[in-house]
Amino acid sequence: MSEYVRNYYDAEPEREWERLDTGLSRVEFAATLRLIEKYFPENGDVCDIGCGPGRYAIELAIRGYRVTLFDLSCKLLERAKQAFTSEGISAERFIRGDARDLECFRDESFDAVLLLGPLYHLVKRDDRSLALSEMIRILKPGGRAIIAFLNSWGLLRSGVVDFPKRFRNPAFLRSMLGEQAFEDHELSGFTECHWSNPEVASKELLDAGLRIISRAGAQGFLGGMAPLFESLRKDEPEAYENVLEFAAETSELPQFRDATDHVHFVVEK
Repeated sequence: MSEYVRNYYDAEPEREWERLDTGLSRVEFAATLRLIEKYFPENGDVCDIGCGPGRYAIELAIRGYRVTLFDLSCKLLERAKQAFTSEGISAERFIRGDARDLECFRDESFDAVLLLGPLYHLVKRDDRSLALSEMIRILKPGGRAIIAFLNSWGLLRSGVVDFPKRFRNPAFLRSMLGEQAFEDHELSGFTECHWSNPEVASKELLDAGLRIISRAGAQGFLGGMAPLFESLRKDEPEAYENVLEFAAETSELPQFRDATDHVHFVVEK
């Protein structure tokens, strides 16, 4: 995984902490917590691979899981430690490392895993396959995981707002129906990344030997509507909260799940 990725997240850990409190990321947070509550075991050991500043790990710990946090960024892990201390809760371990190498964990150590960032920063298929095989190794038989991909079908919509200049190139626009890998300078404000689509991502997971239980569009039916959603927050705060909750609640519906920036797969070993 590139130094670009590590440097990007080391640069502003507070930005990543605050991200899930703003815009469509609030929907992403609510939808992912809903998947955890619906599909994870009621208790057990969970590894959050690519934990960032620990927003999901804290929620898991509050719910009684034994949580291990693993991330490439030292700064994000430091922020996570601060957050756990502030909440008065504890984690099993905080470990810095690369998702392609989980040798610090024994085979079949965890009842569940979150893998919500690493795969879309691994631009080569072989690297993603390695990360998946390592994740499978540390999962117990029957263990569940939630795995995130950047979804080009959704980015095709949100790109009109987020990176419109890229659409000056018709070939780039058409490429959004497939999968791509880009260096940090290609998408303004983000580091190097790989995007896929639900069909291609499904095949990667099946090829790895996982069983797909469900998938959800992390932004629900609001995918591509960030400016309108922000206007709703300002103009109709009560409606805003209702829409947010309903978008998370319906994020697994097929008419919504394939048209958001992030698609989250629920899988089983």
